[in-house]
Amino acid sequence: MTTWLLLAAAIVCEVAATLSLKAALDRPVLYAVVVAGYVASFGLLAVVLRRGMPLGIAYGIWSACGVALTTLLSTVLLDETFTPLMGLGVVLVIGGVLLVETGAPHEPGASP
Repeated sequence: MTTWLLLAAAIVCEVAATLSLKAALDRPVLYAVVVAGYVASFGLLAVVLRRGMPLGIAYGIWSACGVALTTLLSTVLLDETFTPLMGLGVVLVIGGVLLVETGAPHEPGASP
């Protein structure tokens, strides 16, 4: 599995855990999903780092995608409000991560 797919899986696990956290307030059995999701997410993130992806890039992408997906999915699945200002915030977070990634030096032979 490529490093980028592992990072994507870490993001999916983190978003699932975070969305489950809100749902677990009414259904405590979902705390098991919360714990499993966060453990899996951090485990996968550790594998991504071990495979050579720089921390600033891995964490930036992981957190930005997590914020964006959680915000969008909580709007769809949990009927939470999504305002234009929130949309601008999501765009700025993603833009910031892209700037960090494109500004980072890329070492020859690195395996992200």
